[in-house]
Amino acid sequence: MARISVVVPVLDDCPLFELAVPCEVFGRNRLDLTPDWYDLTLCGTADREQESLSGLWLRAPHGLEAMRSADLVVVPACADGSYRPPEALLAALVEAHERGARIAALCSGAFVLAAAGLLDGREAATHWMHADELRRRYPRVSVNRRALYVDDGDILTSAGTAAGIDLCLHIVRGDFGAAVAAEVGRRMVIAPQREGDQTQYVSPSVPIPAPDKGLAPVLAWALERLHEPLTVPLLAERGAMSTRTFIRRFHQETGLTPIRWLTQQRLGRARELLETTRLPVDVVAERSGFSTGNGLRQHFTKVLGTTPSAYRRTFQGSGAAQPTARSARATSAVAEEVSVEA
Repeated sequence: MARISVVVPVLDDCPLFELAVPCEVFGRNRLDLTPDWYDLTLCGTADREQESLSGLWLRAPHGLEAMRSADLVVVPACADGSYRPPEALLAALVEAHERGARIAALCSGAFVLAAAGLLDGREAATHWMHADELRRRYPRVSVNRRALYVDDGDILTSAGTAAGIDLCLHIVRGDFGAAVAAEVGRRMVIAPQREGDQTQYVSPSVPIPAPDKGLAPVLAWALERLHEPLTVPLLAERGAMSTRTFIRRFHQETGLTPIRWLTQQRLGRARELLETTRLPVDVVAERSGFSTGNGLRQHFTKVLGTTPSAYRRTFQGSGAAQPTARSARATSAVAEEVSVEA
């Protein structure tokens, strides 16, 4: 059986991590796992050296003609959604897809596939920070904000950064089985398959009006009492207005209903406690206003796609409460509204 040909186009201003991921997964010699392991080729998208996002200059050994024989093309991330891919690259991607090659994109590489029209009418993933921009620029793409990766058969896309590893290992799992993918994961010292989705990596911040806005004192008061049984009539009374007027004003200032805002704030408090303490889940639930551990678990599963215990393992590790290299917390910088039904 012929080895699977993987071609990775090198983009101008590409982030090195997302370029390195397919090189590490598909390009390392793993013939001890299977004699049919991948054969990886890097191809340039310009007739010159190309500068990476970190300033390193790259020279690919082949041109876009390498994609003509590819079984799998993996497009790494581009600098951001404003990247304008060369027409020659878009044409080569369309030609490879029409010939029967699988096309994968990591992180913001989804913008390249969208520009080529390969995501029209399809579901796709990208980094949560770029999801709104991808949806705005390419309305024919069904953007999945939560998924770590989306496998749509011959087109595959991943969320940001480390999710590119998840997608590449998923491809290995489909090509060579779970055992081979698990062994590659062990050699890379990562889990071969992660729990949950990318929602758990979004910063838990939610809208709070500026101090000079009318409801700011009410929300500040509520934030100090998240562990208490807060109701909309109680908040309205605190704001000296009717419940109906309070709900309307609340939505005008935050874009959310009071119940959704409270739930998001309580989830944020629970996430903070899970990341920074070893308190039992039931105590975390009580201190964040969910009353019971079961209530907290239900909201975590619905909104974040994982459980409180799995979330703690991800962001704190399973050791002692004191931070160590093994329990370093993952961070992100931009808030995303998470959807919670009242």
